[in-house]
Amino acid sequence: MILSLATPEATADFGRRLGRNLFAGAVIGLIGGLGAGKTLLTRAIADGLEVADLGVVSSPTFVLLQEYQGRLPLYHFDVYRLKSPAAFLDLGAAEFLEGDGVCVVEWADLVRAYLPEDRLEISLRATGDESREALLIATGSRHARLLTSALV
Repeated sequence: MILSLATPEATADFGRRLGRNLFAGAVIGLIGGLGAGKTLLTRAIADGLEVADLGVVSSPTFVLLQEYQGRLPLYHFDVYRLKSPAAFLDLGAAEFLEGDGVCVVEWADLVRAYLPEDRLEISLRATGDESREALLIATGSRHARLLTSALV
């Protein structure tokens, strides 16, 4: 499914709807180039999860993983700088992916082989200065229900 997001506010609204509908064990893989809106979407997901201090939600590029407390724990990975895809597991990713929180993985295409089968992938692409197009792929039943709920 393709979702048109005309403004950063539209992207944030979609992210908040996702966050409000997320469940323990949810995994969202974000794909897109630099400046595509991955971190903006993650911040909005955090807002939907009721993370108190949204100002601290930023791209974890240099630390690879940030953890935020909200209605559910949010584990925000940025795997852009990993030396190899297998290094994702060295971060303890399996423990987080199978845990009681929500995992958002930026640059998910780099570690796709290590992500659970049931997940939501969102590929973001700029279509203008502020507009984006999101290709949404739910690869399992739980995330298909999540996507349906978030689009209502």
